[in-house]
Amino acid sequence: MADSSNKIVPLEYTGALAEPWSGGKLLRLLAVFGPAAIVASVAIGAGETIVVVRAGSWAGYDLMWLVLLSVLVKGVFVTYMLGRYTAVSGEPLSHRLARAPGPRGWLLFLIVFLEMAAAGPLWAAVARPCGDLLYFLLFEDASAAPGRELHVERWITTLFILAALGFSFLLNYSRLERQQVVICCLLVVGTLLGTILVRPDLWAALKGSISFGHVPSYPEWAPAGVRQQPATALATTFGYVGGSVLGYIVYANWIGLHGWGLTGHPQIDEIRMRAAAGVPGDYLPTEPTQVERIRRSLLPLKWDVGCGALVLWIVSASFMMAGAAVLYPLLASGKLPEAFSDWSLLTDQAQVWRNIHPALVWVYYVCVLIALWGTLQAFPEIYSRVIHDFSQAIWPESHWTYRKVHLSVIVYVFAAASLVVWSNLKFDTITHIVAFLTTNLAVAISMLAALYLNFQLPPVYRTRWWMLLGSVLSAVILLVVATVSGAGLWAEVWAMMWQTSVLK
Repeated sequence: MADSSNKIVPLEYTGALAEPWSGGKLLRLLAVFGPAAIVASVAIGAGETIVVVRAGSWAGYDLMWLVLLSVLVKGVFVTYMLGRYTAVSGEPLSHRLARAPGPRGWLLFLIVFLEMAAAGPLWAAVARPCGDLLYFLLFEDASAAPGRELHVERWITTLFILAALGFSFLLNYSRLERQQVVICCLLVVGTLLGTILVRPDLWAALKGSISFGHVPSYPEWAPAGVRQQPATALATTFGYVGGSVLGYIVYANWIGLHGWGLTGHPQIDEIRMRAAAGVPGDYLPTEPTQVERIRRSLLPLKWDVGCGALVLWIVSASFMMAGAAVLYPLLASGKLPEAFSDWSLLTDQAQVWRNIHPALVWVYYVCVLIALWGTLQAFPEIYSRVIHDFSQAIWPESHWTYRKVHLSVIVYVFAAASLVVWSNLKFDTITHIVAFLTTNLAVAISMLAALYLNFQLPPVYRTRWWMLLGSVLSAVILLVVATVSGAGLWAEVWAMMWQTSVLK
């Protein structure tokens, strides 16, 4: 349908959107939770289970604000702003970003390059602690010969990666979404149960959550990397809460699969053709009633983003409180010699938690392995869908088969991750690489892209002033954190090169 001015006529409200507010409407809106569940479950990887727990072990509750800030910046503003453009305009964001000022597709190339350059380290940082934990569970009482434990642990890690990649090839989007919703529910229940069992200081956690900018002193038991590069450690913790860039980029694609906003319009093919030939203002109506109808159709998007951010916050905060409540007192009293380091982070945490409560260790095992398995299994879908979408946007005349792209991604990720797993790179070095490339710098670039997309819409469709202000502040925060992260990584690489040259 088009009106006399050749504008698209939005559809009438249906379903929950047409109902007055009630308990039933609230439940039906909560039922839309899906795409953001994948984003949240992917984000709940090495960040929450390792980096955040370790931060709580030396900082106590004082860095709760850093977790909350990252959830607000990435879980709310980045996710919503990237998804919003597609929901309002009906146009895949990749098709608009492919035509950003400069050579065609340069921005898309840059985003994919940063993500895929970090793919090997990212997978190793998630999978190798799992391999160490599985080795501990399978061979806890075995007396390994020198070097045998490391060799077996690396093989277990490699098989863990291969299994996650293999199962990902069998999943389609709908199955993946249902799986990740279940994982999110299990994580929320499990982490809340674990938090109750460790009995954290809730008042201290609340104060730590609102003490924005406060950085505690670095105790002697803090990891050496934290004491040597404190700013880099904070930037890495911030970056690892919320996940990597393609998880946010792909969110807009999943919105189209659900038909939210204008993507569910029966004339969506015509809408995308007109968007490709011009700008959204060519077909979006300006009559106030119709504008409000399109704006109101964004309600499922808002609920989905809100639910995803809430899950991310609950799980991240719970893991940090666990580190503060369990590990901090043990380290402060000298009952543990040092904060956890290297690849045995998950295993060491499990050994400590067993001494706190017999049931707690299995809550921990289940939560952490479910979280990390869900993270790895979802990544190939994210990589493949974004690369496939970006390729079609850059070369619209070419035909790209999604399954072939997916298979190519699986081969690349397995090779890149295996190289890192079997290398001698340290855990801190790997997390710093990932944090700089894909969870800080690339996300900052995507936030700037989201702001650019917002101003490609007619003025009446742009986001409200307070959302725009929050988005601009988020972009500034991400750029500052990316700068700190990059400077720290450069200093670390330079020190390694200097040490190597001295040894020679």
